[in-house]
Amino acid sequence: MVKKARPRNPKRIRDLKLKIATEEYLQLAISRIAILLSEEMLGL
Repeated sequence: MVKKARPRNPKRIRDLKLKIATEEYLQLAISRIAILLSEEMLGL
């Protein structure tokens, strides 16, 4: 049987779920990830 990990900070997880539901937050998060990956791949 697989045990589910208990959230360490339920309030923070709840807040993040609300943020993820907004288009603006998702666009910003995806942009940040793309920048980080690009910098890592290019060695900047």
